[in-house]
Amino acid sequence: MTTSSAGTAPVTVDRAAIEHRLITLRKSVVQLESLGSLDPARLENDPGTGLAVERVLALLHDLALAINRHVSTAVLGEAPGTLAGSFDAAVEAGLIDAGLATALAPEDGPHHILVQLYLDAEPERVEAVVAAARTGYREYASQVTDWCEGSNGGG
Repeated sequence: MTTSSAGTAPVTVDRAAIEHRLITLRKSVVQLESLGSLDPARLENDPGTGLAVERVLALLHDLALAINRHVSTAVLGEAPGTLAGSFDAAVEAGLIDAGLATALAPEDGPHHILVQLYLDAEPERVEAVVAAARTGYREYASQVTDWCEGSNGGG
C-alpha cells in the first residue's frame, strides 16, 4: 500500500489493472509492427492502413495516460490531465525515466495526432513517427513492468 504525498488516506497501486493495460499495450505494439512498411505509396493506395495506425497510436496514448494517472495518484497524490503532464508525473513517481518520457510526449503533439496531420500533408513522415512510437511504447512497457515487479510497485 502506498500513501499519497498529500497525506490523505492510503491509495493502493492496482498492479493487476496496470498489467492488464500492459498486455493491451504490448499487443498494440505488435499490431503496429505487423503492418510492415508504411511508405507514402501504401498509405495513398490503402487509406485504411493510415486509419488503423492512427487508431492504434491513440489507444497506446490512452493506455499510457491511464497507467501514468493511476500511478501518479497512488504515489504522488495527484492525477495529471494531459499526456505530457502524466509522463512528467510518471518520472517523478519513478515509473519511467526522463528520456523515455520526452520520447513519448513529443513537443509537436501525441503520435496519433502527428500521423493524422502527416497522412494528408507529409505521408513520408508517417513511418518515422510510427517507428518512434513502437520503440518508445515497447520500452515503456518494459520500464513499467520493472517498476511493478520492483519495490516501487506498491507491493
